[in-house]
Amino acid sequence: MASNLKTFINLRGYPITLFNQNRSLSSKLLAPINQSHYRKRILLANLLQRYGFPPSSLQHFLSRNNHLLNSDLSETETSLGILLSLKLPQKSLVSLICDCPHVLRSEFLRKWRVPLSDCGKRGVTSSAVKSVLEHSSRIGFGPDKFYDCVRVLKGLGFCDSTVSRILSSFPGVLLVNEVEILRKIEFLVGIDIARDNIERFFHVFPEILGVGTETRLKPLLDEFMKMGFSKDDVKKEIAREPRVLGLELGELPRCLELINTLKCREVIRVSILSKGVFRAGFEVKLRVDCLCKYGLIHRDAFKVVWKEPRVILYEIEEIEKKIEFLTNRMGFHINCLADVPEYLGVNLQKQIVPRYNVIDYLKLKGGLGSDIGLKGLIKPSMKRFYNLYVKPYPECERIFGKRKEHVRVKSRHPAGLWKLMKPSSHLTTKEDVVNMKSFIGSLA
Repeated sequence: MASNLKTFINLRGYPITLFNQNRSLSSKLLAPINQSHYRKRILLANLLQRYGFPPSSLQHFLSRNNHLLNSDLSETETSLGILLSLKLPQKSLVSLICDCPHVLRSEFLRKWRVPLSDCGKRGVTSSAVKSVLEHSSRIGFGPDKFYDCVRVLKGLGFCDSTVSRILSSFPGVLLVNEVEILRKIEFLVGIDIARDNIERFFHVFPEILGVGTETRLKPLLDEFMKMGFSKDDVKKEIAREPRVLGLELGELPRCLELINTLKCREVIRVSILSKGVFRAGFEVKLRVDCLCKYGLIHRDAFKVVWKEPRVILYEIEEIEKKIEFLTNRMGFHINCLADVPEYLGVNLQKQIVPRYNVIDYLKLKGGLGSDIGLKGLIKPSMKRFYNLYVKPYPECERIFGKRKEHVRVKSRHPAGLWKLMKPSSHLTTKEDVVNMKSFIGSLA
């Protein structure tokens, strides 16, 4: 032992051999653990794939939810079987697991299995089941709240589709007591909403069940009156669009202020105000909410609408298509709209898609010296874009499409105007010839 110790001191000055022995021993102990962990990760990934989980997102999902590796694999498979027995569509099932992986806890699903299995008999849709499970996993309420809520809504005479709509769009209704729901109904009746129309109101705007009557709804009506709108106009707008009651206090005045400061052509302003000032302000609110839903802050969303007023005239679905194409296909961040709001003002199929296809092709071929960005893609006129990126490359003609007629410079005057401005021809008579000869003779 002493010789060994001497060897350590002569070589390094500290016990390397002992350290190496300990290291080799620890690696031998950790190797089976690492192998077991890796094997379990592979088994869990294969299990999730069998239930429709996309392979592309498995790595990210497992890295964020390491606790699943510590759970029993057979219990995870049982939980997936229970979710599948609830007849959830594959897309909804994957979305539920991604958003709330805690729904895979066996004790949680055993508690909800019987109540949700009876949902088909109660007429509750799969989207409502997904929302209830997701909300319950986050908040922690039990099936008794679900039973009470369905009983109350059915007792009010709501049909199965309305109950499913409320549960899927606003699962927080499970925490709203019956007294609060009755207060909402009395409030709507008080603003002349017919009782026969109450169910439609909740079907269109179920989120009203989470809005305070005294703290929000009544002050909102007072704000409308102070802005100069008559009681009849307000009632008419609420009956036409129940989501008006979802406005925040001070939100409508800000939207109307934006409309008053718009710098746009008169024809656009007239179109915006064609259905009244109140409705125009609410349409601005819907567009701002749409932009904020995709990640813009309120300040930038108002800035985009103010700089590109035509957004107010476009349908929400059309705006969403443009934003999804911008972020998913083109790879730009939503914040680019704050710098180039004109993107939302051009036609998607006729301008955005052909231009992007040309630029994408030139990138792959190395035909671009630098990245042109969203501004360079949208700002140039059709003629300038054609001359810069299409005309020099014959193969881009097919990609861009037969659009030469769009890049021609428009004439200043209507076609055929020159015919109207051309002086009428004058026939020369014999008398004119004699007069001309006499005039020339006098000059000689």
